[in-house]
Amino acid sequence: MRPEVWNRAGGHFMSIYSLLALQTGGGSMGWLGIAPLILIFAVFYILLILPQQRRQKKWQAMLGELKNGDKVVTSGGLRGTIIALREEYLHLRVPPDNLRLEVTRASIVSVTTGEETGKTEKKD
Repeated sequence: MRPEVWNRAGGHFMSIYSLLALQTGGGSMGWLGIAPLILIFAVFYILLILPQQRRQKKWQAMLGELKNGDKVVTSGGLRGTIIALREEYLHLRVPPDNLRLEVTRASIVSVTTGEETGKTEKKD
């Protein structure tokens, strides 16, 4: 004997099995509910994380290529010429009084070569 339920709206009987089938039929909706979250994560990864990783690799490569005589700018805005390199630190000669400063490698923001500084001086 099959259990049946009276459907008030239609006035006819429906079996409990058919009601359960209707209720569990939305199982594929679980994937559709997660899809927007996956899409948002993918967009954030492409727009935010990948460019940051590329910048980080470029910065690490720039720090690895530092040598004596390079003109650098620190995160504090100091501009100077590298006169000595150590593992974690480097020594800068900072004009106008030729001060010798020790700064960390991580504080170096950019490197300018002598050719680039010559071009900017000629423009002035």
